[in-house]
Amino acid sequence: MTISINAAFDSGNIVVDSVEGNSARLSIRKDRESDFYQWFHFRVACTVGDAIDLAITGLAGSAYPDGWSGYAVCASHDRDHWFRLDTSYDAATGTLTVQHTAESPLLWLAYFAPYSMERHHDLIASVAECEGVTHRCLGISLEGQPIDCLEMGTGGTQVWLYARQHPGETMAEWWMEGALEKLTDPADPHARSLRRKCRFHIVPNMNPDGSRRGHLRTNYAGVNLNREWDNPTLERSPEVLCVRGAMDESGVDWAMDIHGDEAIPAVFTAGFEGIPSLKDEQTAKYRAFQAALAANTPDFQVALGYELSAPGKANLSMSTTQLAERFGAVSMTLEMPFKDNRDLPDPVQGWSPERSKLLAHACLATLDQML
Repeated sequence: MTISINAAFDSGNIVVDSVEGNSARLSIRKDRESDFYQWFHFRVACTVGDAIDLAITGLAGSAYPDGWSGYAVCASHDRDHWFRLDTSYDAATGTLTVQHTAESPLLWLAYFAPYSMERHHDLIASVAECEGVTHRCLGISLEGQPIDCLEMGTGGTQVWLYARQHPGETMAEWWMEGALEKLTDPADPHARSLRRKCRFHIVPNMNPDGSRRGHLRTNYAGVNLNREWDNPTLERSPEVLCVRGAMDESGVDWAMDIHGDEAIPAVFTAGFEGIPSLKDEQTAKYRAFQAALAANTPDFQVALGYELSAPGKANLSMSTTQLAERFGAVSMTLEMPFKDNRDLPDPVQGWSPERSKLLAHACLATLDQML
């Protein structure tokens, strides 16, 4: 029998160039109206015992070609538990090769464990029923999907948590699921303390169109939402426009923008060092948060990360720098790896949904300490 490959489902993305027996040559579809591509998610139907040989080609021109070296494909038989498969990358040809002996008649493969829009709606529905939680629809995406916001807490410190500006960074919404589980746990002492000190505004998915379409980085219009925060528009980026408008109403004291990084095998944060109105107090609080988080979880570190912006040279089209400048907030971008965590590797799962959720717990416990 010949294997069958399909990606016609929520967040699916693959182009089948050829199939011969148990071997296939594949490529990744670009984001709509964009040259970005890196996210893939597809299903292989096969026979147990088949020696499957898959080659994903054309990756030298992908958004982050440095992300493929040392990367291992995510796989699942039941779409619940995700593990890693042996994977090799030939930089000369831009080809990622996956070889696997089938243990089940169906095998799902993805760049990272997917977070479907159906799971998103289940998350919103379940949390909205929790005591003390308010749900708001801040606006709609270009394709008419809701931009959901969950609010809770009675304190005066305004905290914004938001994720999946880049839809292919699915670990960000797994982090959100962990954060919401912790914050709505009536027995959790950090959650009780935080709800007393803060008012939380939580947007688990800022880019539902890109998420459903299987994009890596952009919305329906091919726009990178994290380059729209200085001038969002209804035509290009209504997702940012409605969230920033709600932030203007509430104010922002602390903010975390949750992401994933293709190339760096570590968890790290990026800050706002280059904003024009930088205050010493902002910097001190941000550095203290980094140090406390590193002490609270070995999954976080400060050695690896992005280069710092020069004084006055911050890119204010990005949310973290825009919020720090606009509100004087302590804002940060949290990055998790598509690969594994170099300092604490897991040969079975690599970086995983489970670790993303636990990292959220650690972040919130750290915030409670900071406040």
